[in-house]
Amino acid sequence: MKAKKEIKTEKVSKQKELGLTADKDDFTEWFTQLMIKADLADYTDVSGCIIFKPSSYAMWEKIKSETDKRFKKLGVKNCSFPMLIPEKYLTKEKEHVKGFAPQVAWVTEAGESKLSERLAIRPTSETIMYPSYSKWIRSWRDLPLKLNQWNSVIRWEFAHPVPFFRTREFLWNELHTVLATEKDALQEGEDILEAYDDVGTNEMALYGLVGKKTEKEKFAGAISSTKIHYILPNGRIIEGPCFHYDGQNFSKAYDIKFLNENGKEQYGFQCTYAITTRMLGTMFAMHSDEKGLIIPPKMAPNKIVIIPILFDDSKEKVLKKAGEIAKDLEKFDAFVDSRENYKPGFKFNEWELKGIPLRIEIGPRDLDKGIVVIARRDTSEKKEVKIKDINKFVEKALEEMQNSLLEKSKKLFKSKIEKTSSFDELKKLIENKKVGIVPMCKNVECEDKLKAETKGAKAVFISEDKIKNEKCIICKKKAEYFVYCGKVY
Repeated sequence: MKAKKEIKTEKVSKQKELGLTADKDDFTEWFTQLMIKADLADYTDVSGCIIFKPSSYAMWEKIKSETDKRFKKLGVKNCSFPMLIPEKYLTKEKEHVKGFAPQVAWVTEAGESKLSERLAIRPTSETIMYPSYSKWIRSWRDLPLKLNQWNSVIRWEFAHPVPFFRTREFLWNELHTVLATEKDALQEGEDILEAYDDVGTNEMALYGLVGKKTEKEKFAGAISSTKIHYILPNGRIIEGPCFHYDGQNFSKAYDIKFLNENGKEQYGFQCTYAITTRMLGTMFAMHSDEKGLIIPPKMAPNKIVIIPILFDDSKEKVLKKAGEIAKDLEKFDAFVDSRENYKPGFKFNEWELKGIPLRIEIGPRDLDKGIVVIARRDTSEKKEVKIKDINKFVEKALEEMQNSLLEKSKKLFKSKIEKTSSFDELKKLIENKKVGIVPMCKNVECEDKLKAETKGAKAVFISEDKIKNEKCIICKKKAEYFVYCGKVY
Protein backbone atom coordinates (compact mmCIF):
# COMPACT_ATOMS: atom_id res chain seq x y z
CA MET A 1 0.00 0.00 0.00
CA LYS A 2 1.31 3.44 -1.01
CA ALA A 3 1.98 6.05 1.65
CA LYS A 4 -0.17 9.24 1.68
CA LYS A 5 2.86 11.37 0.76
CA GLU A 6 3.55 9.23 -2.34
CA ILE A 7 -0.11 9.41 -3.44
CA LYS A 8 -0.15 13.19 -3.00
CA THR A 9 3.06 13.54 -5.01
CA GLU A 10 1.57 11.44 -7.82
CA LYS A 11 -1.54 13.65 -7.90
CA VAL A 12 0.54 16.83 -8.11
CA SER A 13 2.61 15.26 -10.90
CA LYS A 14 -0.51 14.30 -12.87
CA GLN A 15 -1.98 17.79 -12.45
CA LYS A 16 1.21 19.28 -13.86
CA GLU A 17 1.08 16.86 -16.77
CA LEU A 18 -2.42 18.04 -17.64
CA GLY A 19 -1.12 21.56 -18.26
CA LEU A 20 1.67 22.81 -20.49
CA THR A 21 5.18 22.22 -19.20
CA ALA A 22 7.08 24.09 -21.94
CA ASP A 23 7.69 27.83 -22.20
CA LYS A 24 6.48 29.62 -25.31
CA ASP A 25 10.11 30.47 -26.10
CA ASP A 26 10.61 26.75 -26.74
CA PHE A 27 8.08 27.15 -29.51
CA THR A 28 8.09 23.69 -31.10
CA GLU A 29 7.64 21.81 -27.82
CA TRP A 30 5.16 24.38 -26.50
CA PHE A 31 3.02 24.28 -29.65
CA THR A 32 3.06 20.47 -29.76
CA GLN A 33 1.87 20.29 -26.17
CA LEU A 34 -0.76 22.94 -26.85
CA MET A 35 -2.14 20.99 -29.80
CA ILE A 36 -2.44 17.73 -27.84
CA LYS A 37 -3.34 18.94 -24.33
CA ALA A 38 -5.84 21.59 -25.44
CA ASP A 39 -7.53 18.83 -27.45
CA LEU A 40 -7.12 20.56 -30.81
CA ALA A 41 -5.66 17.78 -32.93
CA ASP A 42 -3.86 14.46 -32.90
CA TYR A 43 -1.33 12.63 -35.02
CA THR A 44 -2.10 9.68 -37.31
CA ASP A 45 -0.02 6.86 -38.79
CA VAL A 46 0.17 8.80 -42.07
CA SER A 47 3.11 11.18 -41.80
CA GLY A 48 2.07 14.81 -42.16
CA CYS A 49 -1.67 14.13 -41.84
CA ILE A 50 -3.37 15.20 -38.61
CA ILE A 51 -6.81 14.76 -37.09
CA PHE A 52 -8.73 17.99 -36.54
CA LYS A 53 -10.61 17.33 -33.32
CA PRO A 54 -14.07 18.85 -32.72
CA SER A 55 -12.80 22.05 -31.06
CA SER A 56 -10.39 23.03 -33.85
CA TYR A 57 -12.78 21.87 -36.56
CA ALA A 58 -15.55 24.04 -35.08
CA MET A 59 -13.19 27.02 -35.44
CA TRP A 60 -12.45 26.01 -39.03
CA GLU A 61 -16.21 25.93 -39.64
CA LYS A 62 -16.35 29.48 -38.29
CA ILE A 63 -13.66 30.59 -40.76
CA LYS A 64 -15.62 28.90 -43.55
CA SER A 65 -18.94 30.50 -42.61
CA GLU A 66 -17.48 33.99 -42.20
CA THR A 67 -15.56 33.71 -45.47
CA ASP A 68 -18.64 32.36 -47.25
CA LYS A 69 -20.74 35.32 -46.09
CA ARG A 70 -18.26 37.71 -47.63
CA PHE A 71 -17.85 35.61 -50.78
CA LYS A 72 -21.56 35.51 -51.49
CA LYS A 73 -21.71 39.30 -51.41
CA LEU A 74 -19.10 39.22 -54.19
CA GLY A 75 -21.06 36.77 -56.35
CA VAL A 76 -19.13 33.61 -55.46
CA LYS A 77 -20.92 30.24 -55.59
CA ASN A 78 -19.81 26.97 -53.98
CA CYS A 79 -19.39 23.73 -55.90
CA SER A 80 -17.50 20.42 -55.77
CA PHE A 81 -15.17 18.85 -58.34
CA PRO A 82 -13.51 15.40 -58.17
CA MET A 83 -10.36 14.97 -56.09
CA LEU A 84 -8.79 12.65 -58.71
CA ILE A 85 -7.19 14.33 -61.72
CA PRO A 86 -6.20 12.48 -64.92
CA GLU A 87 -2.51 12.83 -65.72
CA LYS A 88 -3.30 14.19 -69.21
CA TYR A 89 -4.94 17.24 -67.61
CA LEU A 90 -1.84 18.02 -65.56
CA THR A 91 0.39 18.21 -68.64
CA LYS A 92 -1.57 21.00 -70.31
CA GLU A 93 -0.02 23.84 -68.32
CA LYS A 94 3.72 23.14 -68.24
CA GLU A 95 4.80 25.77 -65.72
CA HIS A 96 2.04 24.70 -63.34
CA VAL A 97 2.99 21.02 -63.62
CA LYS A 98 6.68 21.79 -63.18
CA GLY A 99 5.92 23.72 -59.98
CA PHE A 100 3.77 20.94 -58.51
CA ALA A 101 5.54 17.84 -59.83
CA PRO A 102 7.38 17.00 -56.56
CA GLN A 103 4.18 17.46 -54.54
CA VAL A 104 1.78 15.19 -56.40
CA ALA A 105 0.62 11.88 -54.91
CA TRP A 106 -0.58 9.38 -57.52
CA VAL A 107 -3.23 6.66 -57.64
CA THR A 108 -1.97 3.88 -59.94
CA GLU A 109 -4.07 0.85 -58.95
CA ALA A 110 -7.70 0.08 -58.09
CA GLY A 111 -8.21 -3.22 -56.31
CA GLU A 112 -6.24 -5.85 -58.24
CA SER A 113 -6.00 -3.81 -61.46
CA LYS A 114 -3.53 -1.22 -62.63
CA LEU A 115 -5.09 1.92 -64.02
CA SER A 116 -4.58 2.74 -67.68
CA GLU A 117 -3.75 6.33 -66.70
CA ARG A 118 -2.33 7.64 -63.43
CA LEU A 119 -4.69 9.77 -61.38
CA ALA A 120 -3.30 12.59 -59.26
CA ILE A 121 -4.79 13.33 -55.84
CA ARG A 122 -5.41 17.04 -56.18
CA PRO A 123 -2.64 19.34 -54.97
CA THR A 124 -4.96 22.09 -56.31
CA SER A 125 -7.84 21.92 -58.78
CA GLU A 126 -7.04 24.12 -61.78
CA THR A 127 -6.46 21.13 -64.01
CA ILE A 128 -9.75 19.37 -63.17
CA MET A 129 -11.91 22.51 -63.14
CA TYR A 130 -10.70 24.34 -66.23
CA PRO A 131 -11.67 21.74 -68.86
CA SER A 132 -15.25 22.23 -67.61
CA TYR A 133 -14.85 26.01 -67.65
CA SER A 134 -13.88 25.80 -71.33
CA LYS A 135 -17.18 23.96 -72.05
CA TRP A 136 -19.39 26.27 -70.00
CA ILE A 137 -18.09 29.64 -71.16
CA ARG A 138 -19.16 30.76 -74.63
CA SER A 139 -20.15 34.41 -74.39
CA TRP A 140 -19.39 37.52 -72.31
CA ARG A 141 -22.84 36.87 -70.82
CA ASP A 142 -21.40 33.78 -69.09
CA LEU A 143 -18.93 35.96 -67.19
CA PRO A 144 -17.85 36.47 -64.53
CA LEU A 145 -17.69 32.84 -63.46
CA LYS A 146 -16.79 32.55 -59.76
CA LEU A 147 -16.76 29.00 -58.37
CA ASN A 148 -15.39 28.02 -54.98
CA GLN A 149 -14.66 24.68 -53.33
CA TRP A 150 -14.14 23.84 -49.65
CA ASN A 151 -12.08 20.68 -49.70
CA SER A 152 -8.78 19.05 -48.75
CA VAL A 153 -5.64 18.69 -50.85
CA ILE A 154 -2.49 16.58 -50.71
CA ARG A 155 1.00 18.02 -51.18
CA TRP A 156 3.92 15.70 -50.52
CA GLU A 157 6.89 17.97 -51.10
CA PHE A 158 8.44 18.39 -47.66
CA ALA A 159 10.29 16.22 -45.18
CA HIS A 160 9.35 17.76 -41.81
CA PRO A 161 5.63 18.42 -41.35
CA VAL A 162 4.50 20.85 -38.64
CA PRO A 163 0.91 20.37 -37.38
CA PHE A 164 -1.47 23.09 -38.61
CA PHE A 165 1.34 25.05 -40.28
CA ARG A 166 2.73 22.58 -42.79
CA THR A 167 0.85 19.32 -43.27
CA ARG A 168 0.70 17.04 -46.27
CA GLU A 169 -3.08 17.09 -46.24
CA PHE A 170 -4.81 20.31 -45.26
CA LEU A 171 -8.23 21.93 -45.51
CA TRP A 172 -8.82 25.08 -47.53
CA ASN A 173 -10.99 26.92 -49.97
CA GLU A 174 -9.96 27.24 -53.58
CA LEU A 175 -11.80 29.92 -55.52
CA HIS A 176 -11.28 29.93 -59.29
CA THR A 177 -12.70 32.80 -61.31
CA VAL A 178 -12.87 33.87 -64.95
CA LEU A 179 -13.45 37.50 -65.91
CA ALA A 180 -13.74 39.42 -69.16
CA THR A 181 -10.96 41.96 -68.59
CA GLU A 182 -7.70 42.33 -66.72
CA LYS A 183 -9.12 45.37 -64.92
CA ASP A 184 -12.04 43.30 -63.60
CA ALA A 185 -9.69 40.52 -62.51
CA LEU A 186 -7.34 42.81 -60.59
CA GLN A 187 -10.26 44.62 -58.91
CA GLU A 188 -11.71 41.28 -57.86
CA GLY A 189 -8.32 40.38 -56.38
CA GLU A 190 -8.45 43.43 -54.14
CA ASP A 191 -12.04 42.64 -53.11
CA ILE A 192 -11.33 39.00 -52.20
CA LEU A 193 -8.15 39.87 -50.28
CA GLU A 194 -10.14 42.48 -48.38
CA ALA A 195 -12.71 39.81 -47.49
CA TYR A 196 -9.97 37.46 -46.26
CA ASP A 197 -8.32 40.25 -44.30
CA ASP A 198 -11.64 41.12 -42.69
CA VAL A 199 -11.98 37.54 -41.43
CA GLY A 200 -8.39 37.48 -40.15
CA THR A 201 -8.55 40.90 -38.50
CA ASN A 202 -12.07 41.14 -37.14
CA GLU A 203 -12.83 37.49 -36.37
CA MET A 204 -9.42 35.96 -35.58
CA ALA A 205 -7.81 39.12 -34.09
CA LEU A 206 -4.75 38.73 -36.33
CA TYR A 207 -2.82 41.70 -37.70
CA GLY A 208 -1.29 41.06 -41.10
CA LEU A 209 0.17 42.84 -44.11
CA VAL A 210 -0.77 42.29 -47.74
CA GLY A 211 2.33 41.81 -49.90
CA LYS A 212 3.19 40.78 -53.43
CA LYS A 213 5.57 37.84 -53.85
CA THR A 214 8.84 38.02 -55.76
CA GLU A 215 9.08 36.23 -59.11
CA LYS A 216 10.86 33.31 -57.43
CA GLU A 217 8.19 32.94 -54.74
CA LYS A 218 5.05 33.35 -56.85
CA PHE A 219 2.60 30.48 -57.49
CA ALA A 220 3.53 28.14 -60.35
CA GLY A 221 1.71 29.26 -63.51
CA ALA A 222 0.63 32.66 -62.18
CA ILE A 223 1.60 36.09 -63.46
CA SER A 224 1.75 37.36 -59.88
CA SER A 225 0.95 36.21 -56.35
CA THR A 226 -0.16 38.33 -53.40
CA LYS A 227 -0.67 37.08 -49.84
CA ILE A 228 -1.55 38.33 -46.38
CA HIS A 229 1.42 37.80 -44.06
CA TYR A 230 1.56 37.41 -40.28
CA ILE A 231 4.50 37.25 -37.88
CA LEU A 232 4.51 34.84 -34.93
CA PRO A 233 6.20 35.41 -31.55
CA ASN A 234 9.07 33.14 -32.65
CA GLY A 235 9.80 35.49 -35.57
CA ARG A 236 8.48 33.15 -38.26
CA ILE A 237 6.42 34.65 -41.06
CA ILE A 238 3.16 32.93 -41.86
CA GLU A 239 1.89 33.14 -45.42
CA GLY A 240 -1.86 33.48 -45.06
CA PRO A 241 -4.72 33.90 -47.56
CA CYS A 242 -3.57 34.31 -51.15
CA PHE A 243 -4.54 35.83 -54.49
CA HIS A 244 -2.87 34.52 -57.64
CA TYR A 245 -3.44 36.56 -60.78
CA ASP A 246 -3.17 34.07 -63.63
CA GLY A 247 -3.96 36.41 -66.50
CA GLN A 248 -4.58 34.32 -69.64
CA ASN A 249 -1.97 31.64 -68.88
CA PHE A 250 -4.48 28.96 -67.96
CA SER A 251 -7.26 30.13 -70.29
CA LYS A 252 -4.91 29.67 -73.26
CA ALA A 253 -3.76 26.27 -72.01
CA TYR A 254 -7.34 25.08 -71.41
CA ASP A 255 -9.04 26.97 -74.25
CA ILE A 256 -11.25 29.10 -71.99
CA LYS A 257 -12.49 31.75 -74.44
CA PHE A 258 -15.62 33.69 -75.20
CA LEU A 259 -17.22 36.05 -77.69
CA ASN A 260 -17.00 39.59 -76.31
CA GLU A 261 -19.66 42.30 -76.75
CA ASN A 262 -18.19 43.16 -80.15
CA GLY A 263 -18.50 39.57 -81.35
CA LYS A 264 -14.76 38.96 -81.20
CA GLU A 265 -13.26 35.85 -79.62
CA GLN A 266 -10.89 36.34 -76.68
CA TYR A 267 -9.43 34.39 -73.77
CA GLY A 268 -10.69 34.96 -70.23
CA PHE A 269 -8.66 36.50 -67.43
CA GLN A 270 -8.35 34.23 -64.41
CA CYS A 271 -7.69 34.45 -60.67
CA THR A 272 -7.30 31.87 -57.91
CA TYR A 273 -7.64 32.36 -54.15
CA ALA A 274 -7.26 30.32 -50.96
CA ILE A 275 -7.45 30.40 -47.17
CA THR A 276 -6.24 27.31 -45.28
CA THR A 277 -6.20 25.61 -41.89
CA ARG A 278 -2.75 27.21 -41.45
CA MET A 279 -4.78 30.17 -40.15
CA LEU A 280 -5.83 28.07 -37.15
CA GLY A 281 -2.21 27.42 -36.26
CA THR A 282 -1.46 31.12 -36.67
CA MET A 283 -4.29 32.10 -34.34
CA PHE A 284 -3.37 29.49 -31.72
CA ALA A 285 0.31 30.40 -31.76
CA MET A 286 -0.26 34.14 -31.78
CA HIS A 287 -2.63 34.45 -28.84
CA SER A 288 -1.95 31.49 -26.54
CA ASP A 289 0.36 31.39 -23.52
CA GLU A 290 2.03 29.01 -21.05
CA LYS A 291 -1.33 28.22 -19.44
CA GLY A 292 -2.74 27.00 -22.73
CA LEU A 293 -5.03 28.14 -25.49
CA ILE A 294 -6.43 31.65 -25.82
CA ILE A 295 -9.26 31.96 -28.35
CA PRO A 296 -10.57 35.31 -29.61
CA PRO A 297 -14.21 35.50 -28.44
CA LYS A 298 -15.61 35.72 -31.98
CA MET A 299 -13.90 32.42 -32.83
CA ALA A 300 -14.67 30.51 -29.62
CA PRO A 301 -17.23 27.70 -30.01
CA ASN A 302 -18.18 28.42 -26.38
CA LYS A 303 -17.46 31.89 -25.07
CA ILE A 304 -18.38 31.20 -21.44
CA VAL A 305 -18.02 28.31 -18.99
CA ILE A 306 -19.92 28.47 -15.70
CA ILE A 307 -18.32 26.61 -12.84
CA PRO A 308 -20.53 26.05 -9.78
CA ILE A 309 -18.81 25.62 -6.42
CA LEU A 310 -20.70 22.68 -4.98
CA PHE A 311 -21.35 21.65 -1.39
CA ASP A 312 -23.89 19.06 -0.29
CA ASP A 313 -26.10 21.51 1.61
CA SER A 314 -26.32 24.10 -1.24
CA LYS A 315 -25.68 22.08 -4.38
CA GLU A 316 -29.22 22.16 -5.77
CA LYS A 317 -29.75 25.92 -5.51
CA VAL A 318 -26.28 26.72 -6.89
CA LEU A 319 -26.80 24.39 -9.87
CA LYS A 320 -30.24 25.87 -10.47
CA LYS A 321 -28.89 29.41 -10.56
CA ALA A 322 -25.96 28.34 -12.75
CA GLY A 323 -28.45 26.83 -15.20
CA GLU A 324 -30.51 30.03 -15.21
CA ILE A 325 -27.39 32.10 -15.93
CA ALA A 326 -26.40 29.74 -18.76
CA LYS A 327 -29.85 30.11 -20.31
CA ASP A 328 -29.66 33.89 -19.99
CA LEU A 329 -26.27 33.81 -21.73
CA GLU A 330 -27.39 31.35 -24.41
CA LYS A 331 -26.32 33.62 -27.27
CA PHE A 332 -22.72 33.25 -26.03
CA ASP A 333 -23.00 29.43 -26.05
CA ALA A 334 -22.48 29.41 -22.28
CA PHE A 335 -22.52 26.03 -20.55
CA VAL A 336 -22.32 24.71 -16.99
CA ASP A 337 -19.52 22.37 -15.96
CA SER A 338 -21.52 20.44 -13.38
CA ARG A 339 -19.15 17.48 -13.06
CA GLU A 340 -19.01 16.48 -9.40
CA ASN A 341 -15.97 14.20 -9.61
CA TYR A 342 -13.60 17.13 -10.28
CA LYS A 343 -12.74 19.96 -7.93
CA PRO A 344 -13.24 23.60 -9.01
CA GLY A 345 -9.46 24.19 -9.24
CA PHE A 346 -9.10 21.34 -11.71
CA LYS A 347 -11.93 22.75 -13.81
CA PHE A 348 -10.41 26.25 -13.75
CA ASN A 349 -7.12 24.86 -15.08
CA GLU A 350 -8.82 22.68 -17.68
CA TRP A 351 -10.84 25.51 -19.22
CA GLU A 352 -7.87 27.84 -19.10
CA LEU A 353 -5.93 25.20 -21.01
CA LYS A 354 -8.74 24.91 -23.56
CA GLY A 355 -9.08 28.66 -23.98
CA ILE A 356 -12.65 29.51 -22.99
CA PRO A 357 -12.68 33.36 -23.08
CA LEU A 358 -14.69 33.94 -19.88
CA ARG A 359 -15.13 31.81 -16.76
CA ILE A 360 -18.00 32.46 -14.37
CA GLU A 361 -17.64 31.11 -10.84
CA ILE A 362 -20.64 30.85 -8.53
CA GLY A 363 -20.87 29.31 -5.06
CA PRO A 364 -23.30 29.52 -2.13
CA ARG A 365 -21.65 32.66 -0.67
CA ASP A 366 -21.77 34.37 -4.06
CA LEU A 367 -25.42 33.41 -4.38
CA ASP A 368 -26.22 34.92 -0.97
CA LYS A 369 -24.59 38.19 -2.08
CA GLY A 370 -26.26 38.13 -5.51
CA ILE A 371 -22.93 38.08 -7.37
CA VAL A 372 -20.69 35.90 -9.50
CA VAL A 373 -16.93 36.05 -10.10
CA ILE A 374 -15.93 36.44 -13.77
CA ALA A 375 -12.37 35.69 -14.95
CA ARG A 376 -10.99 36.79 -18.34
CA ARG A 377 -8.77 34.19 -20.00
CA ASP A 378 -6.31 36.57 -21.66
CA THR A 379 -5.53 38.75 -18.64
CA SER A 380 -6.50 36.35 -15.78
CA GLU A 381 -8.29 39.36 -14.28
CA LYS A 382 -11.15 38.47 -11.91
CA LYS A 383 -14.12 40.70 -11.08
CA GLU A 384 -17.18 40.37 -8.87
CA VAL A 385 -20.29 41.15 -10.91
CA LYS A 386 -23.88 41.44 -9.75
CA ILE A 387 -26.03 38.71 -11.23
CA LYS A 388 -28.44 41.27 -12.68
CA ASP A 389 -25.53 42.93 -14.54
CA ILE A 390 -23.93 39.79 -16.01
CA ASN A 391 -25.22 40.24 -19.56
CA LYS A 392 -23.99 43.80 -19.86
CA PHE A 393 -20.60 42.96 -18.29
CA VAL A 394 -20.08 39.94 -20.54
CA GLU A 395 -20.84 41.91 -23.71
CA LYS A 396 -18.25 44.52 -22.78
CA ALA A 397 -15.60 42.05 -21.54
CA LEU A 398 -15.76 39.95 -24.71
CA GLU A 399 -15.48 43.02 -26.92
CA GLU A 400 -12.52 44.31 -24.89
CA MET A 401 -10.81 40.92 -25.09
CA GLN A 402 -11.30 40.72 -28.86
CA ASN A 403 -9.86 44.22 -29.35
CA SER A 404 -7.00 43.61 -26.92
CA LEU A 405 -5.87 40.45 -28.73
CA LEU A 406 -5.85 42.28 -32.07
CA GLU A 407 -3.84 45.14 -30.60
CA LYS A 408 -1.29 42.70 -29.12
CA SER A 409 -0.97 41.00 -32.49
CA LYS A 410 -0.34 44.37 -34.15
CA LYS A 411 2.27 45.39 -31.57
CA LEU A 412 4.05 42.06 -31.91
CA PHE A 413 4.16 42.37 -35.70
CA LYS A 414 5.70 45.83 -35.58
CA SER A 415 8.15 44.88 -32.82
CA LYS A 416 9.56 42.09 -35.00
CA ILE A 417 10.48 44.29 -37.99
CA GLU A 418 13.70 46.22 -38.57
CA LYS A 419 15.07 47.89 -41.69
CA THR A 420 18.70 47.37 -42.70
CA SER A 421 21.01 47.64 -45.71
CA SER A 422 23.64 45.34 -44.20
CA PHE A 423 23.64 41.62 -44.94
CA ASP A 424 25.49 40.92 -41.69
CA GLU A 425 22.86 42.86 -39.73
CA LEU A 426 20.09 40.96 -41.52
CA LYS A 427 21.68 37.67 -40.46
CA LYS A 428 21.74 38.87 -36.85
CA LEU A 429 18.10 39.98 -37.04
CA ILE A 430 17.04 36.57 -38.27
CA GLU A 431 19.12 34.82 -35.57
CA ASN A 432 17.28 37.03 -33.05
CA LYS A 433 13.90 35.87 -34.40
CA LYS A 434 13.12 39.05 -36.29
CA VAL A 435 12.20 40.06 -39.83
CA GLY A 436 14.34 42.42 -41.89
CA ILE A 437 13.24 44.87 -44.56
CA VAL A 438 16.12 45.02 -47.04
CA PRO A 439 16.82 46.32 -50.56
CA MET A 440 17.16 43.61 -53.24
CA CYS A 441 17.36 43.20 -56.98
CA LYS A 442 15.15 40.78 -58.93
CA ASN A 443 17.95 38.28 -59.53
CA VAL A 444 16.93 34.77 -58.44
CA GLU A 445 20.56 33.94 -57.61
CA CYS A 446 20.53 36.66 -54.95
CA GLU A 447 17.46 35.10 -53.34
CA ASP A 448 19.15 31.70 -53.44
CA LYS A 449 22.24 33.12 -51.74
CA LEU A 450 20.08 34.84 -49.12
CA LYS A 451 18.43 31.53 -48.27
CA ALA A 452 21.73 29.62 -48.18
CA GLU A 453 23.57 32.10 -45.92
CA THR A 454 20.72 32.70 -43.45
CA LYS A 455 19.91 29.01 -42.89
CA GLY A 456 16.59 29.12 -44.70
CA ALA A 457 15.33 32.72 -44.62
CA LYS A 458 13.57 33.97 -47.75
CA ALA A 459 12.62 37.18 -49.52
CA VAL A 460 9.02 36.61 -48.48
CA PHE A 461 7.18 39.61 -49.94
CA ILE A 462 7.76 43.01 -51.48
CA SER A 463 7.39 46.14 -49.35
CA GLU A 464 5.30 49.09 -50.52
CA ASP A 465 8.08 51.46 -49.39
CA LYS A 466 9.46 53.43 -52.32
CA ILE A 467 13.07 52.76 -53.30
CA LYS A 468 15.46 55.27 -54.84
CA ASN A 469 19.23 54.83 -54.80
CA GLU A 470 19.57 51.64 -52.77
CA LYS A 471 21.87 48.75 -53.66
CA CYS A 472 20.95 45.07 -53.45
CA ILE A 473 21.96 43.67 -50.08
CA ILE A 474 23.50 40.63 -51.83
CA CYS A 475 25.12 41.62 -55.16
CA LYS A 476 25.46 45.38 -54.51
CA LYS A 477 23.89 46.21 -57.87
CA LYS A 478 20.89 48.53 -58.17
CA ALA A 479 18.02 47.36 -55.95
CA GLU A 480 14.55 47.08 -57.48
CA TYR A 481 12.52 47.05 -54.28
CA PHE A 482 12.53 46.53 -50.52
CA VAL A 483 11.57 43.04 -49.37
CA TYR A 484 10.58 41.52 -46.06
CA CYS A 485 13.09 38.76 -45.30
CA GLY A 486 12.64 36.08 -42.68
CA LYS A 487 11.96 32.43 -41.99
CA VAL A 488 8.59 30.96 -42.82
CA TYR A 489 6.54 27.87 -42.00
